Amino acid sequence: MKTPSNSSHLFFSHLILLILSCSSVAIADKQDNFLQCLSKTTNYSSISNDVYTHANSSYTSILQFSIRNPRFASESTPKPQVIITPEHESQIPPVVRCARKSGLEIRTRSGGHDMEGLSYVSHVPFVVIDLINLSEVTVDVDEKTAWIETGATTGIVYYKIAEKSSTLGFPGAICTTVGVGGHYSGGGYGTMLRKYGLAGDNVIDARIIDANGRILDRKSMGEDLFWAIRGGGGASFGVITAWKVQLVDVPETVTVFSITRNVEKQNGSALWHRWQYVAPRADKDLFVGVIVFRVNSTVQVNFFSVFLGGADRLVSYMQEIFPELGLVREDCTEMSWIESTLFINQMPITPLDTLLNRTQAGLRQLKAKSDYVRTPIPLNAIEGMVTMLREPEADETIYYMVPYGGRMDAISESETPFPHRAGALYKLAGLTYWQNSEAADADRYISWSRRYYQYMTPYVSSSPREAYYNYRDLDIGVNKPNGKTSYARASIWGKSYYKDNFDRLVRVKTVVDPTNFFKNEQSIPPLQAKWTKKGN
Repeated sequence: MKTPSNSSHLFFSHLILLILSCSSVAIADKQDNFLQCLSKTTNYSSISNDVYTHANSSYTSILQFSIRNPRFASESTPKPQVIITPEHESQIPPVVRCARKSGLEIRTRSGGHDMEGLSYVSHVPFVVIDLINLSEVTVDVDEKTAWIETGATTGIVYYKIAEKSSTLGFPGAICTTVGVGGHYSGGGYGTMLRKYGLAGDNVIDARIIDANGRILDRKSMGEDLFWAIRGGGGASFGVITAWKVQLVDVPETVTVFSITRNVEKQNGSALWHRWQYVAPRADKDLFVGVIVFRVNSTVQVNFFSVFLGGADRLVSYMQEIFPELGLVREDCTEMSWIESTLFINQMPITPLDTLLNRTQAGLRQLKAKSDYVRTPIPLNAIEGMVTMLREPEADETIYYMVPYGGRMDAISESETPFPHRAGALYKLAGLTYWQNSEAADADRYISWSRRYYQYMTPYVSSSPREAYYNYRDLDIGVNKPNGKTSYARASIWGKSYYKDNFDRLVRVKTVVDPTNFFKNEQSIPPLQAKWTKKGN
């Protein structure tokens, strides 16, 4: 075999540099074309101070402020060419039109909690529309409704509702720093899902900017698109700027508790096993979730609850349906519903304006896996999960369980794109956290997460193996690098997230965005579109 000469090596090195240089020039041209296009719009002066490029001193702080998974905050993570932080929805249509004209993708961010960073990461030249300034909440107590701009966090929503009424609430996220844009459009669960369903189930109108830059409400977008964005993910269809929601009744007093039992001396595994038979079948006023975690070598099982009623009634009921837990009156605290939104986040219940805080303390790198359990997991399998939790890579992993049943059983699988309804006992998530930013460490922890996911295969839903869209996982239906993605490949993750609703979502996408302008690695594809993993 003939060995290449030094001149050959030099030739190929120069060729690679030339290709990279040409690529950089092309990206710069797209950015310049985009900015020139934007500058020619009639209201550019109103948005000029909200346009950030790499040359702007505030670019990095704006980008990093809403990143909730430090896995995607490294220097090697692809960055947007431009970040736009509009202050009114009228400023967004020119951004959409100019990005489309210039060949730039758009990623839309409201809170930054997306598990795979898709709202601020892309492998092709792109613009981020950061909706952080669109965070107004207008509550109508008489109608029991609210208009919520999509950049608001769920904490802001709860606070604004409580300002107007102590007996109204909304069944949104447990975590108060989640942006409503992604949360509502992916379904969105909270502690009242067993009473009132999901956030998306309680949306009654919305405003969206489509691929042509048109601002549409429910009437003008049509019922098919309105159906799609209440669980099918807004990023596949446009830029959602606001939601109108139906508020729900809450009592003056709710009751909370948080009880932890370890598996070594307090029968934690057996209680966890028993919980599966109790929580999904309980009264719809009762939510009891489970978090399993490790403290040094001890595995702890925490039962946390919000009950829409008084403590005496709760204790009596729990002693009837779950006496093994040993709940007593001293374990319970009565408070207002708004205070419970802080308690459930393990935060002090005063001051209430803590709910307005958009930042989140103690951020760690994260890889998430989600499943739906339709048959109780056997005790020996739970013991196997405990054993895995004692492994070195699981030192900060938690298992997180959210009970279904109640109202969730009563809503048809096809009512919205969110299909995990009747028969789903609970959502199970394996959330693997770690501190170090080294790539080798990330590989180790992600590998553990995948082994956990493989271990759970016999004990969770199948055909399809269901997953929660708002806990997106790019391991599902993963594509070969630079390979073409077929409809069949897309349907792997599509069926996991949406089951039979995936096909209807594809039909809606084909009508409203046939050229697939709004896209990411797991966006809804239009029929016959040619899309690749990089940029889809």
